[in-house]
Amino acid sequence: MSAVQPFPEGQIEALTKLLGECGSGSDIDRVLRDRGLTDSSNESTKWRRLYFIFLEIQRKDGSSNRVLDFVRAFLAPARFVGRSEEFEDHRQRLNSILAFSGLEYGKDGQFRQTEAVRTLDEAEGRVKTIQAKFKGRRIHPEVLKYCRAELMQDNYFHAVFEASKGLAQRIRDMSGATGDGAVLVDRVFLAEPPILAFNTLRTDTEKSEHKGFAALLKGCFGAVRNPLAHEPKLLWQGEDDAADYLSLISLLHRKLDDCVRTTRGGL
Repeated sequence: MSAVQPFPEGQIEALTKLLGECGSGSDIDRVLRDRGLTDSSNESTKWRRLYFIFLEIQRKDGSSNRVLDFVRAFLAPARFVGRSEEFEDHRQRLNSILAFSGLEYGKDGQFRQTEAVRTLDEAEGRVKTIQAKFKGRRIHPEVLKYCRAELMQDNYFHAVFEASKGLAQRIRDMSGATGDGAVLVDRVFLAEPPILAFNTLRTDTEKSEHKGFAALLKGCFGAVRNPLAHEPKLLWQGEDDAADYLSLISLLHRKLDDCVRTTRGGL
């Protein structure tokens, strides 16, 4: 990372108070030692120790790079194995502070530059991740199978795109049919008889339900995947909709869980 401007004292205070809640005094000692940093603060409070150290190294370096290096080591994701919710809480609070300097700490433990905010409302809004919108929703494992890496990087554009591609691939795997999008749905679900069925197809109600979910699949490919495949990422404004898109794809995967192959011979 290129040289980053020193943080103002108020920002350093907020940062060090947060870090003081994220580990013990011995944790701080270990990271200071590993980073070759000396504590000459004569302070006993964790955040006051870090406050003195951070201001001193910024003064010497003319940048905040070694402060960020300490934070990266102190909040390394590996330290929070089995405590992912705790890590995410620390990360979001950290990003609320860093947002004023145009920085963001990713889930992968790396800093990235972003547009700086000017107000508290902007800072708090910046850290409302899509994962928070998933609370109370059961996301199907097949969704995460295809877009876990993108979600870890908060890359929602490609997360939705990859999840929609994964939906089509699962239909191909289950049916043995070829094709994509609406063509694939027609071959697998709307042929007479279909290759896969959402229910027993014994009653008019079941037949209607089957056709309805087939139409929902076609709508998903038409409304979600196709626009994403042809629209430049820079023009996409879908972050707020991504949670709903992924929930829809998750619902369709759950319906596929209950699908059965019919007695139709050959493709």
